[in-house]
Amino acid sequence: MSTECPEPGPQGPQHQSPGPGWQGASAVGLCPPAATPVPWSLPRWRAYVAAAVLCYINLLNYMNWFIIAGVLLDVQKFFHISDSSAGLLQTVFIGCLLLSAPVFGYLGDRRSRKATLSFGILLWSGAGLSSSFISPQYSWIFFLARGVVGMGTASYSTIAPTVLGDLFVRDQRTRVLAIFYIFIPVGSGLGYVLGSAVTELTGNWRWALRIMPCLEAVALILFILLVPDPPRGASEKQGEVAMGGLRSGWCEDVRYLGRNWSFVWSTLGVTAMAFVTGALGFWAPKFLFEARVVHGLQPPCFQEPCSSRDSLIFGAMTIVTGIIGVIVGAEVARRYKKVNPRAEPLICASSLLATAPCLYLALVLAPTTLPASYVFLALGELLLSCNWAVVADILLISGALRAGRPDSYLQRFLSLQQSFLCCVFAIALGGSCFLLTALYLERDQVQAWHPGTGTPDSEDPESQGLLSGTSASAEHP
Repeated sequence: MSTECPEPGPQGPQHQSPGPGWQGASAVGLCPPAATPVPWSLPRWRAYVAAAVLCYINLLNYMNWFIIAGVLLDVQKFFHISDSSAGLLQTVFIGCLLLSAPVFGYLGDRRSRKATLSFGILLWSGAGLSSSFISPQYSWIFFLARGVVGMGTASYSTIAPTVLGDLFVRDQRTRVLAIFYIFIPVGSGLGYVLGSAVTELTGNWRWALRIMPCLEAVALILFILLVPDPPRGASEKQGEVAMGGLRSGWCEDVRYLGRNWSFVWSTLGVTAMAFVTGALGFWAPKFLFEARVVHGLQPPCFQEPCSSRDSLIFGAMTIVTGIIGVIVGAEVARRYKKVNPRAEPLICASSLLATAPCLYLALVLAPTTLPASYVFLALGELLLSCNWAVVADILLISGALRAGRPDSYLQRFLSLQQSFLCCVFAIALGGSCFLLTALYLERDQVQAWHPGTGTPDSEDPESQGLLSGTSASAEHP
């Protein structure tokens, strides 16, 4: 007499599993136990190795952002471009990054993240290498190449943190993401250092763009071999929900985020921070160079290679203040959050509002006392905690201010100085946006984690604090 195997139900087979003496269906005629979903897991050491590789690639990612800023004077001399055109160079980079980031975000949520990231690394590496062979008369191709580099870096900035989020849980995730974001200021500073040091050694700024692909080739090999592609939500043991549940559409996601006021205001605050840090990151070395020319400490640069001292100083300053800022900001947020659930936006607002006077003093004191300008600039970078996203073409304002003035180094410096002053207002506006974020944060967190909204429900207080932890990492990278 044959034995029929019962159909498995939603929670597995509808019968008791065989005892320890079960020998298999072929031996005693019993049905084999139905397969049950096995949670995705990864040995801890593998997860940490993957995190180390992702941090290394993040370092290279931000070195690519600022390697041109470190040799900006030489680039301007080589391609014969003005300050406004140089500002357009960075605008093209950021514009392509902004346009491609949502596309990569969509693909990363619905396709293989590992394949998407590999493509992005190849894209920015190939475009960077190709741009080093462009002749001076084809400067427009160099602009386009920087735009392609921006597209490639967008893939990594968008997707890589989500991979780390699925490899670690709760406090581990917070610590690993903090380390990951430390490599933003470190990579930014090393971009200045590499660009200026290679130019100093070789006499040709283009060799800096040719060294980077070698480092990126190593990074790509390590990424393919050592970094897994975990299922969405794997770290929270929600693999079945993430993989098999119904997905919302892109328009539905946008409508939901548009109703989340803490998200809207914090995004505006981060954008204001990014405006300022982007302007400082791209133009501060040139501003400091021209300040030293005005003080008679440095002769003007009429042909490449130009002096790289200011890029080296600003790069070192960015690395040191960035590391300290990330660590202090994360630690203060961790402690303050225990007594105030609105800790993250309040800390961001306070730091931005304190940055405004520091930045103002750094700018107005530069023509009279350069050491004091350096001190307040360092304090401003420290308070900003080196958050980074987008950059505005601040020098288009500088070009308008210079119109009708005598063409001298003093007038160029004053135009650059005055164009930077708008950053003071932008950073104060960002602080105000984070104060508004604090008003809505608690309500939006409750709505986001309430059953029926399409997001996982959890009674674990630490899990309910995950959303604020993620926001903090974005606000304090």
